[in-house]
Amino acid sequence: MAIADWPEQERPRERLLRHGAAALSDAELLAIFLRVGIRGKSAVDLGRQLFAHFGSWQRLFHAEPIEFAAIPGMGNAKVAQLQAVLELARRTLDEQLDRRDLFGAPGAVRDWLRLTLAHLPHEAFLALWLDAQNRLIRHDELFRGTLTQTSVYPREVVKQALSRNAAAVIFAHNHPSGAAEPSRADEALTVSLRQALALVDVKVLDHFIVAGNAPPMSFAERGLL
Repeated sequence: MAIADWPEQERPRERLLRHGAAALSDAELLAIFLRVGIRGKSAVDLGRQLFAHFGSWQRLFHAEPIEFAAIPGMGNAKVAQLQAVLELARRTLDEQLDRRDLFGAPGAVRDWLRLTLAHLPHEAFLALWLDAQNRLIRHDELFRGTLTQTSVYPREVVKQALSRNAAAVIFAHNHPSGAAEPSRADEALTVSLRQALALVDVKVLDHFIVAGNAPPMSFAERGLL
């Protein structure tokens, strides 16, 4: 049965307007985005199929277009819309980070890092450069590596810090393996970077490891800084 034939109080769009988006299931939210289903399936049914296939919002939003090919009703237009929604979310978080005291906003930093790093198939090492009030100057991907390691050179990091006129920095990198625990190499690298940056009066406030759907692991909270 098409959603248009449902009782009005049960239709996802009407329920969202009446009760708010949080009242809807994942499939119902997707149904509003999809707008229409296909023959024999409502948009809610199609939303359920998408979640059964991909298993999570993260997998759904970061899937390649070819991965949707097996799902009737998911053409290039809808795939492009999904990617646009993801970019809107990322830019919204960018605005939340801009000119704020990032050391006092760990939740926003974690959300941005997960959206930026969690889906990558390779390791990437980022720096969030901060001014003297811990406000974001800009963020840079400093190095990109393989699935198992990234080459990070303290001298290059110091040069970048000076070029950004940074007073502090938050580092982050991802573990494509899905394990958020720091390795000994991660700990040694953090110590090396902290010591190198101390020579030019740049403070390392934290280092996060992003892995899968788990909350990013904080070196500062673990007492590793």
